[in-house]
Amino acid sequence: MKKIVVLISGGGSNLEAIAKACQIGNIPASIELVISNQSNVKGLERAKKFHLMSKVIEHQNFNTREEFDQALLEQILPIEPDLVVLAGFMRILSNDFTEALNGKLINIHPSLLPDYPGLNTHKQAVENGDLMHGITVHYVNNQLDGGPIITQGALKIDPAQSEAKLISRIQKIEHAVYPKVIADIAKGYIGLQDDEVKFEAE
Repeated sequence: MKKIVVLISGGGSNLEAIAKACQIGNIPASIELVISNQSNVKGLERAKKFHLMSKVIEHQNFNTREEFDQALLEQILPIEPDLVVLAGFMRILSNDFTEALNGKLINIHPSLLPDYPGLNTHKQAVENGDLMHGITVHYVNNQLDGGPIITQGALKIDPAQSEAKLISRIQKIEHAVYPKVIADIAKGYIGLQDDEVKFEAE
């Protein structure tokens, strides 16, 4: 059984999708720890609902990004996780952190990278008149939203729809795609080698 650590900052809807997939056996892994950099967020309630161990490490209690990341690593590394999953974790990570977890750190980003790294992706896609929008699952390196891409999911933008409706549609793709990728990594079908994503036949 593989071991997973999940990092969150907010609502935790992807955490819930992953926890459900672990619970029913679709992901052959267990979530050993959930870490949030914010207290009183819904994601922590979701962790409790699934009886997951959780910890709050608030970034504002540290003087530098590096000190915060070191505090994260002190919680993560003793677990010896097979995978560390960023699920709406809204922090830019230091080089020390990404290097310590190289090949074990993945993120889901709400755009079709390389378009729209960073924040406000939905707003940018709508304002720029894009026909398509989507999500990207990628390994994390020391570039913001710039690591090797594992997979993407896309949808057509309906210009008549609100941004809130677009976000809802995007989240449905996230909740389908992210657990599937995590399952495939846990099963050894996906891995990282020499900074390239490798796919094995199922």
